[in-house]
Amino acid sequence: MGKKAKTSRKGKKAWRANISTKDIEDFYEKSTKDALSGGSLSSAPSHSLFFVDKSTDLSVKRKIEKHREKVLRCDSVLQKNPFVKAVPSSTQKKSKRKHKEVPKANDATQVATKNESTTASAMVGLWAEKGEDNSKPKKKLKPSVIPAVEVEPPGCSFNPSVESHQDVLAHAVAEEMQKVYQNELGPKPVPLTVPGEVIDEEDMYFIEADGGSDDDNETNLENENEGIVQEKSSSKTKRVTRVELNKRARRKEQLKKEAEARKMEEVSKEIDSIPDIIQEIAKEDEEKQKRHLRRVVAKQERLKSCPPRLGKYKFEPAPVQVLLSEEITGSLRKLKACCTLVKDRYKSLEKRGLIIPTAKTRRLLSNTFK
Repeated sequence: MGKKAKTSRKGKKAWRANISTKDIEDFYEKSTKDALSGGSLSSAPSHSLFFVDKSTDLSVKRKIEKHREKVLRCDSVLQKNPFVKAVPSSTQKKSKRKHKEVPKANDATQVATKNESTTASAMVGLWAEKGEDNSKPKKKLKPSVIPAVEVEPPGCSFNPSVESHQDVLAHAVAEEMQKVYQNELGPKPVPLTVPGEVIDEEDMYFIEADGGSDDDNETNLENENEGIVQEKSSSKTKRVTRVELNKRARRKEQLKKEAEARKMEEVSKEIDSIPDIIQEIAKEDEEKQKRHLRRVVAKQERLKSCPPRLGKYKFEPAPVQVLLSEEITGSLRKLKACCTLVKDRYKSLEKRGLIIPTAKTRRLLSNTFK
């Protein structure tokens, strides 16, 4: 570092030039900053700089009540924390039920005291919002028309009477014959192969060439000749005179008047036939009501016999469990074993529409020889 250059000290002018003005400049800068910021902090009073926060202070009465309220640890854990927000995915939807009526202002104090006394012991949902009803409305199942346990006809008994047994047998035979007739008289499937001989490619060309006959050519020539003659005759048009034009105009007016008169007659007839139309409408309404009643009754009967379509497959009722005349012994000891209770209950559930019907699965028995 070099030394500072020496200044001359001959006169007062040299002394004034060497005096520093830094403190004055700092004072001016500080005063401008204080003016821009709203005044200097040194001159501001103490009450404007500091204050005592009394918002969280509790009254003496409240402090005493707070000490008196003793909540168990298990209940305090279950109480809702206002500073913890609920998770969005776990919030439950508000129920559509109407909330209870809000109590009046006079009863507000009583309700508040009751709520304060019960908050300590009441169980509150952790993630439930205020005023939210968590109760979900339960879906009411429609009662089935078909009974859970159906009583079979008396002919299915182990010791039935002859008439009832014959009736049930006839019913079972009719069902089996109906299935046979449906298979025989039903639409036949499309055959995969068509019987016949294979045609070569060379023969195909000859068949296509012989497709048109000579008769077709002759008819085409005759049609062309007739068309030429008609064109020649149409080219020679007759000249229409004034008399013919007047006749056509009068004829047109006459036809128009006749159409209007005919229309007026139809309107008058319709007006006269208003009571008949009213009777027809009443009859149609009665027929519609009867048709609706028939449909309702038919639907109920259909529901009694088979359930509504639920899945891919239709419900197939179980065959009637009737004994043949040879198998009737009259005693339970010699009774032949038939369907199990599990199958009966499963078919009952399918018939009532509680289970979707499934396809028949035939069990393949594999004989293993050792």
